[in-house]
Amino acid sequence: MTTTRHSLADGIGRYLRHVTIERGLSANTVQAYRRDLDVYATFLAERTVTDATDVTSAHVAEFATWLRTRPERPLSASSTARMLSSVRNLHRFLLDEGMTATDAATDARPPKLGMRLPKAISIEQMESVLRATEGDDIRSLRDHALLELLYATGARISEIVSLNVDDLVDDDVVRLTGKGNKQRIVPVGSFAREALGAYLVRARPTLSATGRSTPALFLGMRGDRLSRQNAWLIIRSAAERADLGVTISPHTFRHSFATHLLAGGADVRVVQELLGHSSVATTQIYTLVTADTLRDMYTTAHPRAR
Repeated sequence: MTTTRHSLADGIGRYLRHVTIERGLSANTVQAYRRDLDVYATFLAERTVTDATDVTSAHVAEFATWLRTRPERPLSASSTARMLSSVRNLHRFLLDEGMTATDAATDARPPKLGMRLPKAISIEQMESVLRATEGDDIRSLRDHALLELLYATGARISEIVSLNVDDLVDDDVVRLTGKGNKQRIVPVGSFAREALGAYLVRARPTLSATGRSTPALFLGMRGDRLSRQNAWLIIRSAAERADLGVTISPHTFRHSFATHLLAGGADVRVVQELLGHSSVATTQIYTLVTADTLRDMYTTAHPRAR
């Protein structure tokens, strides 16, 4: 049994140092944990609970209910699940470190989340977006190469903007660095190769001359590495010019890449490798998107389907 008492604030501070130093989590992830646990600590303090050893499973259960029902701004099921995950990780750490005798969050279960299918656009819509960036000026050459490469590889936007010129391993292959610095090789189709070639020859040298020397593949108009925010703005602008009538994001390109490959008959394990998913189960959600397509094809083709 624990004899030494520890304040919850001290426990949270030690936990955040642990995930920063020992687990090496990113600054953004640690900041998200900090925000979640600040809300949790404030909730407990309002109930005069400030010591880690005084937190009970009833407090954690009350916190979970409060998140979904609080009058000022109830949280969605997904946000509640995320915050409870932070709380559960904290209490597991407190127990492992001997700061508490029990895990108060061991019985806390996140709300069930409805399955959200990835949002993809049709091949025709994707072609419209890509055409919207065509042009001979420097900005258009860059934007067109960026969007063509996004669609050709299914890469995350962070992977694309972090590319260096040397990551174009061959004429038809690019080396992407994903989560956990895990690298993968992804082929590049003819349309993206042509767009990249035009950008590298006719646009990038001019952009590079306006700023400091950088190995980055995609450059901003001042010659520095293109940011994720600017890449997002490029996509939004292209969608507006294409008059899609729907909002798209960088991840729309990734979802569409996977959906269109599977609809075209690609094996799910191949798509898994291309996307850089560690588990095929993550990729299989895209097969649900193509179920309607398969059903329509069956209805059209089978003589006794109608």
